[in-house]
Amino acid sequence: MSVVGPRPERPHFVEKFSDEIDAYNARHHLKSGITGWAQVNGLRGDTDIAKRVELDIYYIQNWSFTFDLQIILMTIF
Repeated sequence: MSVVGPRPERPHFVEKFSDEIDAYNARHHLKSGITGWAQVNGLRGDTDIAKRVELDIYYIQNWSFTFDLQIILMTIF
């Protein structure tokens, strides 16, 4: 697990969401993280999974070291 990256889902939900949401599995190309772009934007817990996946894909496509630092700082504050 890494510090920043898409948050993992329970295995039951991975199967369910991969059938229901396009590009869901793309978020599994990175290590899971303790925090992520979706989480610092308020999408944690029982929230809209499609929106979380959208933000996770945005993170994957726009990854940089400074983006990770921004997410870490947003998590702290």
